[in-house]
Amino acid sequence: MAPSPASQPEPRQAAAEAASARALARNPAQAFRFGMIQSLPFLIVIVPFAMLFGVVALEAGIDIAQILGFSVLVLAGASQFTAVQLLSDHAPTWVVILSGLAVNLRMAMYSASLVPWLKGATGRQKAWIAYTLIDQSYALAIQHYEHHPRLTLQQRLAYFFGAAVAMCIPWIAASWLGATLGRAIPDDIALDFAMPITFLAMIAPMLRTPAHMAACFVSIVAALLLAGLPSGLGMMIAALFGMATGALLEVWTERRQEAGS
Repeated sequence: MAPSPASQPEPRQAAAEAASARALARNPAQAFRFGMIQSLPFLIVIVPFAMLFGVVALEAGIDIAQILGFSVLVLAGASQFTAVQLLSDHAPTWVVILSGLAVNLRMAMYSASLVPWLKGATGRQKAWIAYTLIDQSYALAIQHYEHHPRLTLQQRLAYFFGAAVAMCIPWIAASWLGATLGRAIPDDIALDFAMPITFLAMIAPMLRTPAHMAACFVSIVAALLLAGLPSGLGMMIAALFGMATGALLEVWTERRQEAGS
């Protein structure tokens, strides 16, 4: 007798279970390749964004060797743009360094959220994770780990490094290409669309709970209200407001559920 409709798995649940089975069946080399494949759509925005950095840095008076070294050593688009802008404004060195660190403060939050998934990694592996941790590699990795919590440590590491390699190397190469060909790019070709599109593509799929939505809304409103503060300070304060809102709402929701059970 055919199973009743109530006993049949929903299509979405069946698809999720099949995807989880495929993820668990991959060896580290296959997980590495899968991470590379999943990161490819981000290159649509990473490449023009990196080329834009090369162009802007060249116009700010930084030579090609310095631009390439900047991308290799820093490997953080928002911080690189912030530093170049401040250097163009002849800001003191300490202001440039502190501003770059402040803009990248979110990496500390990313690292903290990855600890439960990658805490068994060796010191060398953690160093490479820290170096290649960017917004896109974090967004892909954390979603992959949450969707497939039974992955082994080696599978998780392989997926992360596959995604990171596929995005970080093109970033460095495109920065050099932008600096090399920068003067040949017409002024009417706008490349500055890349950063907001990148963040929208990363954030939208992660807004799954009321706490996520509240944190996003509060941080947006606060960022707009504090936009006049210097050197990205308003963005930092807005991020703290958003995180506090999300945390408070999650605590309130958990207490409400415990009281109702």
